[in-house]
Amino acid sequence: MAATTTKLKTIGSYAAIGDSFTEGVGDPGPGDSYLGWADRLAVLLSDQREEHDFRYANLAVRGKLLDQIVADQLPRAKALAPDLVTFCAGGNDIIRPGTDPDDVAERFEAAVADLTGAVGQVMITTGFDTRGVPVLKHLRGKVATYSAHVRAIADRYDCPVLDLWSLKSVQDRRAWDTDRLHLSPEGHTRVALRAAQVLGLDVPADPDQPWPPERPRGSVDVTRDNIQWAREHLAPWIGRRLRGESSGDHVEAKRPDLLPL
Repeated sequence: MAATTTKLKTIGSYAAIGDSFTEGVGDPGPGDSYLGWADRLAVLLSDQREEHDFRYANLAVRGKLLDQIVADQLPRAKALAPDLVTFCAGGNDIIRPGTDPDDVAERFEAAVADLTGAVGQVMITTGFDTRGVPVLKHLRGKVATYSAHVRAIADRYDCPVLDLWSLKSVQDRRAWDTDRLHLSPEGHTRVALRAAQVLGLDVPADPDQPWPPERPRGSVDVTRDNIQWAREHLAPWIGRRLRGESSGDHVEAKRPDLLPL
């Protein structure tokens, strides 16, 4: 399915709200910070401005659930009143056992309704097709249900949709970080390009461009990678859940104000 584009008026300010996906985890930046697709989209938006007065804020914090994002980030986004807000939330809710995607979508819609009345435009985001993602493939049905709700919400509130389900290039394992939960730098880059396309921008590369051929991986390679992943990523993740901790505890938004790039 081709991306649906929405030609917006010139965007002079942009605020991103969400969780680790929007914070940019998996795409290392200067020091201990992350870049990520939202930062990369901000650069593409800034390049479209002849006035060179573009401003950008990123309020996203890793590990946050939908209600936390709504409580902590949405009021700040409304106060900033930018031309564009990208709102991606609910993924951490969906991967939790026993959650109902219909209930999460109902709460997400209430937040979208609140946000659209206060800012210029809101772009919302579907989930990825997790068919080939080892950690998340068993949740594919829940993700698909939630994504269908997101598209319906977008129709009701006239929001452009960053449809990640249809972005086939991020189904390649090289689009994902070694933790198998977050995108790699190249994965973030491809999402930024798709987001720019949705907003009607000309982009320097096709986000769905095929990956270069990869050397076949034998069973020994796969087993070694699985053992390393379980030791370095799965065990700590389970430990945090058992202790009631989040990776976002004590983490502040990396860019809380609308500032020039």
